Amino acid sequence: MNISEIQTPQPVLGLYEEPMWESIRARKMRLQRCSDCGATRYPPGPTCPACLSANAEWEPISGRGVIVSWVVFHRQYLPAYSAPYNVIAVRLEEGPIFISNLEGEEPEDSWIGRPVRMVYRAMPDGFLLPRFVLDDATDAGSPHV
Repeated sequence: MNISEIQTPQPVLGLYEEPMWESIRARKMRLQRCSDCGATRYPPGPTCPACLSANAEWEPISGRGVIVSWVVFHRQYLPAYSAPYNVIAVRLEEGPIFISNLEGEEPEDSWIGRPVRMVYRAMPDGFLLPRFVLDDATDAGSPHV
């Protein structure tokens, strides 16, 4: 398969996801923040999981976090992801856990506890996805590249 033929699985956008994906397209991710208790939530939804309030605003996030879990898949499940590839769970500075991929790194004994920052990568079909790079392995600058 030619790289130009690979298509990224597109998210199904509902009422709560559209603002988040718009912010990703703008390369400045926003998540819902509860107007009553201040909790940041991901994935987007109708109510705050902390206090059940329906009041929320979309606020920019720092894009920084810490890896709390990771796995390397050695089987190709989707055409857009050739094996092996990693999947990481990142606890964002704002609180929620975000699932993505770590770019530019070979698997180590453990990535757990390593600081990361969010970057945006255009897939071959032009679709932008949030990914992460090790924060101590990158140059200083904006958390969103």
